[in-house]
Amino acid sequence: MSYLMKGFKRHSAVMCKVAGSLFRAHTLKNTFGQFTISRASSQLSSAKTNSYNYIVVGAGSAGCVLANRLTEDPHSTVLLLEAGPKDTLLGSTRLMWKIHMPAALTYNLCDEKYNWHYHTTPQRHMDGRVMYWPRGRVWGGSSSLNAMVYIRGHAEDYNRWSREGALGWDYERCLPYFKKAQTHELGPDRYRGGNGPLHVSRGKTNHPLHQAFLQAAQQAGYPFTEDMNGYQQEGFGWMDMTIHQGQRWSTASAYLRPAISRPNFSVAEKTLVTKILFQGTKCIGIEYVKNGQKKKVFANKEVILSGGAINSPQLLMLSGIGNADDLKKLGIPVVCHLPGVGQNLQDHLEVYVQQKCTKPITLYSAQKPLNMVRIGLEWLWKFTGEGATAHLESGGFIRSEPGVPHPDIQFHFLPSQVIDHGRVASTMEAYQVHVGPMRSTSVGWLKLKSSDPNDHPIIEPNYLSTERDIWEFRQCVKLTREIFAQKAFEKFRGPEIQPGNHVQSDKEIDAFIRQKADTAYHPSCTCKMGQPSDSTAVVDPQTKVLGVENLRVVDASIMPSVVTGNLNAPTIMIAEKAADIIKGLPSLQEKNVPVYKPKTLETQR
Repeated sequence: MSYLMKGFKRHSAVMCKVAGSLFRAHTLKNTFGQFTISRASSQLSSAKTNSYNYIVVGAGSAGCVLANRLTEDPHSTVLLLEAGPKDTLLGSTRLMWKIHMPAALTYNLCDEKYNWHYHTTPQRHMDGRVMYWPRGRVWGGSSSLNAMVYIRGHAEDYNRWSREGALGWDYERCLPYFKKAQTHELGPDRYRGGNGPLHVSRGKTNHPLHQAFLQAAQQAGYPFTEDMNGYQQEGFGWMDMTIHQGQRWSTASAYLRPAISRPNFSVAEKTLVTKILFQGTKCIGIEYVKNGQKKKVFANKEVILSGGAINSPQLLMLSGIGNADDLKKLGIPVVCHLPGVGQNLQDHLEVYVQQKCTKPITLYSAQKPLNMVRIGLEWLWKFTGEGATAHLESGGFIRSEPGVPHPDIQFHFLPSQVIDHGRVASTMEAYQVHVGPMRSTSVGWLKLKSSDPNDHPIIEPNYLSTERDIWEFRQCVKLTREIFAQKAFEKFRGPEIQPGNHVQSDKEIDAFIRQKADTAYHPSCTCKMGQPSDSTAVVDPQTKVLGVENLRVVDASIMPSVVTGNLNAPTIMIAEKAADIIKGLPSLQEKNVPVYKPKTLETQR
């Protein structure tokens, strides 16, 4: 999504000098929300002890939450390990503008410094394409790279989890943890939180293209929803975003920095965990590499993996937990035969439907060098202007056909053109919608390439392997075209760029999808939560790894199935709920919260 800051690299040196000057002009402690990192956040090398109560692996969307919540108890010592660097420079988020300026998000989406930079196998149902999978490798994890869209999913996703074996993870026991995490700028209500660390704002732009999109959706017969994270997901409306006072509000900002001065909390960056240590089947610590040196550190209570849907199963397998046959082939001693590790891989695939705009009102002009400098300077000085948003401020959810009980297609609208993850600059005035199915029936897997922790695993998402998925993508294109054809877009609508007017038949649409669909960056479900009787489960509903002791996984990998929407908010919820489980607290619960249901399933809208 290089819709705004593409090409800014040419001006990076200028920006950094200006940023330094601006920073020196704002040296008052904590001015503009800056944080000074306390000496109490001791680095691993200076830690007084080689043993902690808890070791959390991965300072991402889940790991930062766990570190904060577990250290609320002053008697619990926690070590948080992150393979990537800090998300600050000289203790300043302002100086690390490439992460914290919302409009600059594609820098790190495509930068190996803050990103694992994964790639899939060639996809046989997508013309052999190798797909690029960015994942966060920095404080905040993918919440420091993502597009800052805050979507919880549908209530029925969590009721489905419970039916799939994740008992205690139904909607009435998950909603309170969404609320606990959140401070919504519109204030608390039955669905929103008002006192949590995660600041959430509501899209509020007056941009005429966002307004036209919402009007066109209603002209096409879809409802307007006041809150797609509240009573009614179905319909179109304004997006919630993890942006606070013009800055990205990652879990590093929300959870890690507020906890970092606690004397019972230690955090280490640029530390690659290579192995979980066991005595028999009892987890006792981890092995890691820092500054080229291999070391060990021990946990007298638990080790918690929060590396995400790729790193967590990878580390389990490297440590001897996985399919025994696969591990033996790589010479890895088997600790526990758990064949579900790395299986059940699910992701959201999406495609961009793009339309040329007849008026110069898109973000195209904002990408010109002088405008980018102006936008960047305004953000550096005041955290305002076009740099203070990711511009994905409107969107929606609909059902693909009659009989579908709740939405299975998602839309994000953007008043700009995106090409190849933002790695190629926009070439014209254009607008687009990101659209894709939410509950794909194509399921993949990941496996180790070797026993070397530095080798990326083999990632096989198995995209578009079912007829249902192919049909749903056809619907995505057809239904989007119908919205773009409404009267609200008349004064803006130029020729269709993608797929293009020459793409009309089902066969032509299918070919377009194979060539242009791409990941929505939502890998999940590779350490599935379920009952011990489920041979595909990896963790139980308490997040404990089956077959071993003192080891948990808490991140998007434990989802039994992918939810209807973006994954950052659900991952934070998972970590909030897991923290209470680890502390031995009873689950929060809110009964009889109303959820919208269509009046009839005989129609698609």
